[in-house]
Amino acid sequence: MNKEKTKKENRIRKLTPVFVLVGLVLIWQVVCMTGLVPGYMLPSPVDVVKAFISDFPLLMYHSGATLIEAGLGLLIGVAFGFLSAALMDTFPYVKDGLYPILVITQTIPAVAIAPLLILWFSYGIAPKVVLVVLVTYFPMAVGLLEGFQSVDKDMITLMRSMKASNWQIFWHVKFPNALGEFFAALKIAVSYSVVGAVIAEWLGGLKGLGVYMTRVRKAYSYDKMFAVVLLVSVISLVLMLIVKVLQSVCMPWNKRGDD
Repeated sequence: MNKEKTKKENRIRKLTPVFVLVGLVLIWQVVCMTGLVPGYMLPSPVDVVKAFISDFPLLMYHSGATLIEAGLGLLIGVAFGFLSAALMDTFPYVKDGLYPILVITQTIPAVAIAPLLILWFSYGIAPKVVLVVLVTYFPMAVGLLEGFQSVDKDMITLMRSMKASNWQIFWHVKFPNALGEFFAALKIAVSYSVVGAVIAEWLGGLKGLGVYMTRVRKAYSYDKMFAVVLLVSVISLVLMLIVKVLQSVCMPWNKRGDD
């Protein structure tokens, strides 16, 4: 009886975000229908969906460029984050010198960095990729470092008593211990990567969701702007879901019996 009750509670918990989202959309639609907010300032959900459908081929064209920029920047950011975390964990003086700089960089808004990147790297793909690297590097480096340094000290002592090298300790103890933090940071990084690419595209370029958003904003087509926001949200959620699936494959022991 208790087991069935637990399963029912789990199903309700999983459906709660859906109910909340549907409720917010309904409130949004009612606000627009009653005229509390002018339509040119806040398009209704119906208008946003219509704009999304009508401009779907164009949105897919621009999203391809954004995904390429986000993907390249994410790969480089993850690689640099992994390398930095490993170095900070291995050499304390590297952590003492690098970690404060990492924290300081997070106080600088990405919107403030983007114009400088455009100035230095022109309007090609380079400034977009660099900005994505900057916004994804920090969560990966900090998350992995926390994972490396949270390992059980007794396990390291045991490995050393068995004449294990630093590399063997890292590969067999620290790296598996940091997998949870790695995937948690990666979920944040994949969403940051798409948003970072769109922000960089605001300042110029030939294609990309940020470029498209800038064009429709100048045309006062706010329903199409909201359609871009919807698409960016969907892309981010899909990428986070992919990371979750990868985590379940790489960490099968971490699954919880929610079913």
